[in-house]
Amino acid sequence: MAGQKIRIRLKSYDHEVIDSSARKIVDTVQRAGATVVGPVPLPTERNVFTVIRSPHKYKDSREHFEMRTHKRLIDIIDPTPKAVDSLMRL
Repeated sequence: MAGQKIRIRLKSYDHEVIDSSARKIVDTVQRAGATVVGPVPLPTERNVFTVIRSPHKYKDSREHFEMRTHKRLIDIIDPTPKAVDSLMRL
């Protein structure tokens, strides 16, 4: 597979989970003999939801909720067949 590249994009709401998954992928691919670039942290996406606290009136009283999506990018350059197989079994 000379001259090829595998790009893996990870998304998660919890940064600890995405970091452990990225570490597991990098360790597996490096043991299989391929070169790895990353994990590269991509910008965190923030979704903010505004909700009125009261069910009836008092529109000035509001509550904010946010959902953050953390992203990481891993590039595998010149993957070996063993590296691809180990990624499929992961």
